[in-house]
Amino acid sequence: MMKPNWKILTVAALLFVGIPMLSIVGSGRSLQAGNAYALSTDINPVGTNRITEVVKWNDQAVVGVHSTMKVAQMRGSSPHKPFGQTPFGPGAPMPQPAPQGSGSGFIIDAEGHVLTNNHVVDGADKVQVQLHDGKEYEAELIGQDAVTDIALLKIVRKDGHTSPLPHMKLGDSATLDVGEWVVAIGNPFGLQHTVTTGIVSAKGRNLGAGPYDAFIQTDASINPGNSGGPLLNMNGDVVGINTMILSGNGGNVGIGFAIPINMAKSIVSDLMKDGKVTRGWLGVTIQKMTLELASSFGLNEPQGVLVNGVLPKGPAERGGLLRGDVIVQYNGQELADFADLPKLVAKTRPGETVTLNILRNGKPATVQITIEKMQERQA
Repeated sequence: MMKPNWKILTVAALLFVGIPMLSIVGSGRSLQAGNAYALSTDINPVGTNRITEVVKWNDQAVVGVHSTMKVAQMRGSSPHKPFGQTPFGPGAPMPQPAPQGSGSGFIIDAEGHVLTNNHVVDGADKVQVQLHDGKEYEAELIGQDAVTDIALLKIVRKDGHTSPLPHMKLGDSATLDVGEWVVAIGNPFGLQHTVTTGIVSAKGRNLGAGPYDAFIQTDASINPGNSGGPLLNMNGDVVGINTMILSGNGGNVGIGFAIPINMAKSIVSDLMKDGKVTRGWLGVTIQKMTLELASSFGLNEPQGVLVNGVLPKGPAERGGLLRGDVIVQYNGQELADFADLPKLVAKTRPGETVTLNILRNGKPATVQITIEKMQERQA
């Protein structure tokens, strides 16, 4: 597969030419008992008020997250002198503005946890969240995962402010269909609570950004500042986190990408508990099965994933997996695509024993492997 040109793959949170910016703004839905907004019965929004209803139901849970990074070193100053020690004058050090920015995020529970992109808040010194009513709060970075580009924040409210916050319902991205209508809400170019709509253009897009790529592609307009905002289906459920665009000029050309919400749901508990994600590790290097490789292994068609390396003293070696084995099932799940195996292993809890159905020398076999914890050096 031809790799995308990363020179034109633009992270949607970076905006405002000449000013380093990082910020989050999102849209959210909060369903409190008794005030659910009635949706139309027809899932096709054409000729109905469904999109309007979805927006009314969710907009209050979209937040603007404004992040500030560390203050740049003063021009001409000694790194050992703090601000204010030297009088201002010709050639004197001057404080440089802290890089700032804005992006998007959305509240996922009544306590005020917010999902956004990791690239929106990574390295930030201070994060503030602006609610739909304009009120601003500081936000605590609860956890982040650079591999999936997902971060979890928590709105910090004063003591005594415990009223439930509006929040969104997380849907099931696995049930999305290509051609299905979706709505994106966010802060493109700093324009708060902007709504765009379109369809799901494709699913499972692998852009080479990481081992767990499976982006939702949409033609709903996504622009700089939309990063971290929600992608909603016509039931008003979050099905994705808007993340990046493919563009030659930094603006929308109808090709945007969102992280499937199921990926976020699978790691939220880890982020809340530990601030990071614990993933399983198999200890192999793998290769995609081609028609030529399949023929050399005596197979009529490509299937499974070829093991082209087994790491010493790793779980695969201890479980008896060999170089040249073809893994066709992981714990009963068919490996229809080469990228399925890393995702399944990553979701497996360390210490769990899994069954691999393999082909060894063209004959079916099984091995039992106890998955171990992935270390940073193994990622």
